[in-house]
Amino acid sequence: MNGHQTSKIPFSGNSSLPSRSAPIAAPKLWNGERIAGNAILAIWLCAAVFLIWWLVSVWDSDLMAKYTPKYLKGLKTTLVLVGWSLVLGAVLSILIAFLRMSKNKLLGGIGYGYVYFFRGTPLITQLFLIYYGLGSFREELESVGLWGFFRDAWNCALFAFTLNTAAYQAEILRGAIESVTKDQWEGAKSLGLSKWQTYRHIVIPQAAIVALRPYGNEIILMLKASAIVALVTVFDLMGETRRAFSRTFDFQTYIYAALLYLSIVEIVRNVVNFVERRLTRHLQR
Repeated sequence: MNGHQTSKIPFSGNSSLPSRSAPIAAPKLWNGERIAGNAILAIWLCAAVFLIWWLVSVWDSDLMAKYTPKYLKGLKTTLVLVGWSLVLGAVLSILIAFLRMSKNKLLGGIGYGYVYFFRGTPLITQLFLIYYGLGSFREELESVGLWGFFRDAWNCALFAFTLNTAAYQAEILRGAIESVTKDQWEGAKSLGLSKWQTYRHIVIPQAAIVALRPYGNEIILMLKASAIVALVTVFDLMGETRRAFSRTFDFQTYIYAALLYLSIVEIVRNVVNFVERRLTRHLQR
């Protein structure tokens, strides 16, 4: 025969390939990014250790005994102001969200204009417009019985915060509702569910999961932004901190305020994470 004769190896159905161990992962190299990241982390760690050491070394028990009650009073003012703003803003955001989703061009334009203004301008500008701007219309406000409300700085801050957070919450709510696909609306309609039943049993449970984390971020942003009310003579946490610093000229008063704000933010973040785990427990494996 011409050419090479190839030998054929019979295949046995019971034969199996020899098992092989998983390949050993290659060791990670210390590239420039890892070196820079660890260096920055080490710097922050050293700064934190130094800050703790410095606070311990300059601890003033008399200062803490004098100003701790005032800090707690300011913290209460902050929490009450932000809490009421978020609740009232949530109620107002429902109306604005439905205006934004309206097919009527006039209503949709009103909702869009509201959201565009309050999301496009700084919160401090809105606060000054209400606190200082409305003060220029004292006679007009007195004639309609509103001057008693707007002459109080706390009320002006509450009003400004409510209008501001309502715009953000409306967009969060609108996005969460629109994330529910049309197929589910059609399925609910085919089952004979009314519009309210569809919202209650299908749309709202799914929208709540989508909106939860953005709502948590909005709460945190409002907590941090609330410090600006100290500029309009509201003695919240930052207002009490400024007053303590003006009397002691000890900048550790601001450090303690920062730690309090950080603690509140961490509490909110962990609560949001807990609620999210509870709402999505049916999705976890």
